[in-house]
Amino acid sequence: MKKNKVPMRRCVGCMESKPKRELIRIVASPDGEVLLDLTGKANGRGAYLCPDPECAAKAGKKNAFARSLHINVSEEDLQRIVREIGAMIHTNDQRTNRE
Repeated sequence: MKKNKVPMRRCVGCMESKPKRELIRIVASPDGEVLLDLTGKANGRGAYLCPDPECAAKAGKKNAFARSLHINVSEEDLQRIVREIGAMIHTNDQRTNRE
């Protein structure tokens, strides 16, 4: 039986390769907006991050988003991404604790 190949992506913060499903996609939409892509299917150029605010902060410090997305990423957008990832992790932790 043929084994399915797991798509791998590299986090732009810590540079670790992980299965695509374990990472969060950040997308530069065609109109230049930087967004979290929770579906993994949004149009635009993408970069991947571990679900860890520290990885997002590292990526911001080394200008990895701008390099990967091929656009200038404002400090506001970086801070918003870090906040959104932190909120998402907090929400997931609460769901896990209920179960």
